[in-house]
Amino acid sequence: MVLWPGGAPAHERTGVGFDRQTQQATVTKVVSVSCASVNASGDTPTGDTSTAEGSSAQQQASGDCKRATIRVDTGDDKGRTFTEIVQPDQSRQLEQGEKVVVAYEPSAPRDLQYSVTDVNRRIPMAVLAIIFAVAVVVVGRLRGVMALVALAISFMVLNFFVLPAILQGSNPLVVAVVGSSAIMLIALYLCHGLSARTSVAVLGTLISLLLIGVLGSLFIDWAALTGNTDDNTGLIHGLYPSIDMSGLLLAGIIIGSLGVLDDVTVTQTSAVWELHEANPAMGWRDLYRAGIRIGRDHIASVVNTLVLAYAGAALPLLLLFSIAQSSVGGVANSELVAEEIVRTLVGSIGLVASVPVTTALAALVVSADRPGSGKAPVAAPEAAPAAPVGATAAGGGSAPARGGRGRRRKR
Repeated sequence: MVLWPGGAPAHERTGVGFDRQTQQATVTKVVSVSCASVNASGDTPTGDTSTAEGSSAQQQASGDCKRATIRVDTGDDKGRTFTEIVQPDQSRQLEQGEKVVVAYEPSAPRDLQYSVTDVNRRIPMAVLAIIFAVAVVVVGRLRGVMALVALAISFMVLNFFVLPAILQGSNPLVVAVVGSSAIMLIALYLCHGLSARTSVAVLGTLISLLLIGVLGSLFIDWAALTGNTDDNTGLIHGLYPSIDMSGLLLAGIIIGSLGVLDDVTVTQTSAVWELHEANPAMGWRDLYRAGIRIGRDHIASVVNTLVLAYAGAALPLLLLFSIAQSSVGGVANSELVAEEIVRTLVGSIGLVASVPVTTALAALVVSADRPGSGKAPVAAPEAAPAAPVGATAAGGGSAPARGGRGRRRKR
């Protein structure tokens, strides 16, 4: 509530990247034209016309260009049409009836105010989201429904709190920790219910998040990472110079680690609880040892998953370094790659630390919550009406049982 931003601050559009006006449009007509005649008439193509030799020259001479007529479907200019020339070597070829996104620049000459920037992918993305939701509900049932509700709330927290608060100038680290904690509390309690088990998972996740924040802050400063490494971050810095870009990098590390942390802490807590249910006589040390053995397998798989996820996201960049035949040390030293290395290693350290922390907390809570629950309820009702039987059970029956347990431990 203290950090609540009240909406992102307004700014004048720059017309660069995502910061430009866009409208929905439809390609109504596509006809083949001669590239040579198009270039001679001065029409503006959508592709790159700087290469006029080799295969491009042959394609231009053969007349493989296309003139597309596009109709604007939204905004004040709804119904207005304009044309664009599509070069044959352009990666995106327009087809008749295709839905597209067009950029609008009011200060440009009327004939150049609109231009195609992307394809409209709303329908396939919506269908994929519906398939995902149906799969989660069919398999997870009520838990699946709660998981989808928690996912929607997580997006709302990010959209209405985290992002506007950072844009308003609040400390990105504090905003990320508070926002992640809110997401964690809502998601875990909504999906797993109000219980001591869930509370242990929440506490273990929070401790790990704080550890990630401290380590991330330390090594981002030590490695002199600015967080301003690409066009998007450069545009953000230009629009809002007050934003701490290195703090934004740290906030991304914390939020990115949250989802995997939830998985680890919930799994470890559930494992300890199930071990206690299977053998209530186990003390907290035995529960911790058994739980940590499960956690080691979890650590190995989760760390590998996190590293591969970051490597997959940066695969085009890694290909460029491979083409350039750069050394491993030189690649790792570049800020663009160093950011991903710090992000991966700091997040992995937090994940590794969450296993013993959560396991120890769960073992302490579950052993203190119901001490000796496996014996007392059975012995209490039997003791009064059947004393001889109770005595036999307490004397003759319990000694061999203790001995049997001792022999099993020796083996």
